[in-house]
Amino acid sequence: MKVQHVCVLGSTGSIGENTLDVIARHPETISVYALSAHSRIDRLAAQALATGAKVVIVPSDAARKQFLHAWNGPGAMPEIRVGPQALVDTAGDAAVTTVMAAIVGAAGLPSALAAAKAGKRVLLANKEALVAAGSLFMQAVRENGAELLPIDSEHNAIFQCLPQTGRATAPATPAKGVRRLLLTASGGPFRNTALDQLARVTPDQACAHPTWSMGRKISVDSATMLNKGLEVIEAHWLFAMPASRIQVVIHPQSMVHSMVEYEDGSILAQLGQPDMRTPIAYGLGFPERIDSGVGLLALTALGRLDFEEPDFERFPCLRLSFDALKTSQAACVALNAANEIAVDCFLKQQIRYTEIACVIEDCLDRMSGMPAPDLDTLGDVLALDAHTRGIASELCLLKG
Repeated sequence: MKVQHVCVLGSTGSIGENTLDVIARHPETISVYALSAHSRIDRLAAQALATGAKVVIVPSDAARKQFLHAWNGPGAMPEIRVGPQALVDTAGDAAVTTVMAAIVGAAGLPSALAAAKAGKRVLLANKEALVAAGSLFMQAVRENGAELLPIDSEHNAIFQCLPQTGRATAPATPAKGVRRLLLTASGGPFRNTALDQLARVTPDQACAHPTWSMGRKISVDSATMLNKGLEVIEAHWLFAMPASRIQVVIHPQSMVHSMVEYEDGSILAQLGQPDMRTPIAYGLGFPERIDSGVGLLALTALGRLDFEEPDFERFPCLRLSFDALKTSQAACVALNAANEIAVDCFLKQQIRYTEIACVIEDCLDRMSGMPAPDLDTLGDVLALDAHTRGIASELCLLKG
């Protein structure tokens, strides 16, 4: 296996921390070239010292000063690059072979796209690259010979269950013989909560995921199942699969990470512990399998595996996601942007939990009455994203 020089974008988040844990297990074949963080600058300094990173990227001059103050290493200090353009430039840096795209939200889109355009191995943990710019992103992967490996546990599971060619490409048509994709979802903390109680849900309750340890924004998305809706859109682009052949099933145990059904009736499933180091190790090692640090799965202790259909009345955000995918790329951009604003307002206790879906639906309704925007460039996508965020902010103010 060739030595990989990895740029971890979003290194202080959950995905970033797990990525560094896996990399540390393979010092002969994987090294850290660059790390980035938005707010946890002290943690970034500690990571840079531990990994010997050559470059760090911070958001501002103030963060640069904070990094300098936090650095206490005996060795050479890494080069400090500042601002959003530095993320883009580093993702395409000639010294980088592999980019872990783990910056949450639309802020991670330009650097993920830059990595694809530079022909890197892209380990994609940023949903917006596909949700907001799926056509642009997949085109960049194809035209520049990049490798694309999904890191979301569900898409990684599907990738593992599909026929393998030894190279992670961007398909233009569904894999031969595949009937449908089955994305599993835990159902979140409110799977059995009475519907009339959902309006009183608090941010802390929404962030108490029963299985996974995640950031607050992603935890809320999991509770509303908007996260699963975004994954449906991602699966459409990653595997060239129409919405009609993608199904979501609730699986509370979170041991079956997703499944692929073939034309002969066979269903292949990928099982494993709910530990993100497994898909990260798969992406770093592909086409080989490398140690992730994840322990044995005690199959006999599982007892049972349950599956059920999602209830769109309980999870209206999932319905809205399917609707957006069937409508247009612009609707998918609006869905994601409106959700980011609505979730932020909910976490600040400015709107109710049940109003997240209302804000998204109102934004999509407004979009439907507008002329279809051009989304031929990243600038077009970001402009629509910003426009939708403005509308969503106004709607949140009205509901607050």
